[in-house]
Amino acid sequence: MVDNFELAQEEFQSSEKELIAQANKIQEQRKKLGLDGLVKGLEAIIINVEPDNFFKAIQELLNYTGYDIQDSFFNQHRKCSVLSLPGSADILITAYNTPRPNQNLNLYPKTQSLPNTRLETFIFKVEDLDKYTTIQEEAGIKFEERIKNNNFKYVKTYPSAYTNNSLGFMEWKNKKSYRLDTDQDLELNLTKPQRSYLKYIGKLDHAATRVKAIWRNKAILEFMSLTNYNFDFAIYVNQLNSITSVTRLSEKDFALVFTSGIQKLESKEIIGPTEGFIHYYGPRVHHLAFYTENIEEVFKNLKQDGLSFLIDLVGSEEEGLKQTFSCPSAYTFLVNEYIKRFGDFKGFFTKSNVTSLTKATEKQL
Repeated sequence: MVDNFELAQEEFQSSEKELIAQANKIQEQRKKLGLDGLVKGLEAIIINVEPDNFFKAIQELLNYTGYDIQDSFFNQHRKCSVLSLPGSADILITAYNTPRPNQNLNLYPKTQSLPNTRLETFIFKVEDLDKYTTIQEEAGIKFEERIKNNNFKYVKTYPSAYTNNSLGFMEWKNKKSYRLDTDQDLELNLTKPQRSYLKYIGKLDHAATRVKAIWRNKAILEFMSLTNYNFDFAIYVNQLNSITSVTRLSEKDFALVFTSGIQKLESKEIIGPTEGFIHYYGPRVHHLAFYTENIEEVFKNLKQDGLSFLIDLVGSEEEGLKQTFSCPSAYTFLVNEYIKRFGDFKGFFTKSNVTSLTKATEKQL
């Protein structure tokens, strides 16, 4: 007798073939429309927090990553601090004086207490934004926000119906500055701790969004249609009802990961940590992964300096990969992943590591 879970596996195996077929069609469509090459790699991410947590969220990133403050400014509506690291996308921490327009995205059991808090936007660099927006609008895409000033042109999509993430697209005009014309200097009085091991915590390697099983394919295809990223591969962890799907621009660029269930959530029953996370937190970015040298030393020192973890280091140099997850931030809901690939390891993940890390997220439920 075939049970429901086995049927779900068969359904998603068929769905995987459909995903690949549709992904190939999107690649062809991008070429046909003239989108190929317009969208480059990740330029920045925007994490919005509650006003009371603005300084705390910045200090936390200073304490536990290689990032440092590059610029901070404010206007009558919001505060913003730009954290940067050479060779990596920037991290913008924002806090608004008024509620965000999409608070309904946070109305879940474990997020409703911080209704403005989420990683809101991934911003990608674009060489010709006017051309890009014209093509996308003709294809039916609507943009929620448009900015044009002396430093940049910028558009942002509405939050995705599948991921709740927005995508921003930016063309630099003069100097690289995220300031609006109305922005003024903001003094933070925050300092990066003098910890020698922080220099080993490097660039933003990838981010992972949790999406419902039923929306997995649509989320990936939507992201592909708006960027030049492509679906690369997926790792199935059947015993945890979880699929980890990787999209990449190239092997050297930031990757966006989509983690979903295999079988959808039925009624109020929670099936596995991935669908369970969505039940409690909603579709959202779960973690940011930082590429980390000397990961054993870094892990030991991070613990000594107060960072808690969901799991010890998993993997080995022989397997080519080591990773760990921190506990989620009280100010951003985000987990920090620290990841190290060894030698000539050609893969992006290993199934054993993905299984262990996915299992660890049960502690968040």
